[in-house]
Amino acid sequence: MVSIKSEREIALMRDAGKILAEVHARLGEYVRPGISTYDVNAFGDKLIRKYHCVPNFLHYNGYPASICVSVNDEVVHGIPHRNHILKEGDIISLDAGLIYKGYHSDAARTHAVGKISPEAQKLMDVTKESFFRGIKMAKAGNHLNDICKTIDGYVTSFGYGVVRDLVGHGIGTKLHEDPQIPNFTMRRRGTRLRKGMTLAIEPMVNMGGWEVEWLEDDWTVVTADGSLSAHYENTILITDGEPEILTLL
Repeated sequence: MVSIKSEREIALMRDAGKILAEVHARLGEYVRPGISTYDVNAFGDKLIRKYHCVPNFLHYNGYPASICVSVNDEVVHGIPHRNHILKEGDIISLDAGLIYKGYHSDAARTHAVGKISPEAQKLMDVTKESFFRGIKMAKAGNHLNDICKTIDGYVTSFGYGVVRDLVGHGIGTKLHEDPQIPNFTMRRRGTRLRKGMTLAIEPMVNMGGWEVEWLEDDWTVVTADGSLSAHYENTILITDGEPEILTLL
């Protein structure tokens, strides 16, 4: 069942989103060649707790870290490790969330590690832009598939693959609420969007095909063909007009 948030709940989710936006900004500044993915996670965990919030990914269904750190062909849910050292030319996707006074926020960014290839930069740019194209359709009265097909159409026009095994979601007092939000065109119109819905929209885009595989740790998702992958996500609020992005500064 899709929840409609009250004004009190929306105010709390705005606060949760603003704090997460600050965390992501600091994480982006921290990323550089020579540090480990473990260092990134430790820095993010410390930031979240500094704001007197709880990292909502830590121990979620057994996930062992506060920040999902995914490098190059890792799509999502990469597990930080002391021995995984970032190199010049890598791209790194950071998926993070937190709980503030019982309400969740969720957002993801993909960053360049030092100087990267033009092809990698284009993948990151298209992934980010697909989010902003998609949420132009995130208006009360439209349907969920209006968002999905807009993201899909934009991404595939570049020959990239839209991940189909993982989707966005509703968010609120739980990290994952109804509805599920694919980044690819559905065969139905989907839920009608209403004022007060809070959604996590998160295109996951592969430079090659859309197919993915899970590693033996049962968490890390990688591209099946070894191509690079990028991820961009924000928590948004459906309003009477344009959607409000809760996790941007």
